[in-house]
Amino acid sequence: MRTIQLRRYTLVDGEYDAFLAWWDEWMPRLRPAAGFAIEFAYGLRESNEFVWAVSAEGDREAFLAIEKTYLESPERAAASVGVPQRISAHDIRFADEVRVAGATG
Repeated sequence: MRTIQLRRYTLVDGEYDAFLAWWDEWMPRLRPAAGFAIEFAYGLRESNEFVWAVSAEGDREAFLAIEKTYLESPERAAASVGVPQRISAHDIRFADEVRVAGATG
């Protein structure tokens, strides 16, 4: 069993490219090292949004335990040093997997 968290950010005006560069530099290293898998990541330039999903093995309680450790880690803190706030709003929720009849993959 894997638990998936959908993360949707509205970015600060003018920070889209800087946020994507920062995210690409840090998240592919930090999240997997902490026990997560990045399921997907998409930028929506026209609406200044960034949408991605991260998952971890186990149920929501297990996910939250891994996330707590990650959020308190010195590695995560290092990723934020000197970085201005680039997210003006966020919506973070757990997602339920939906099987589509006839879909492959």
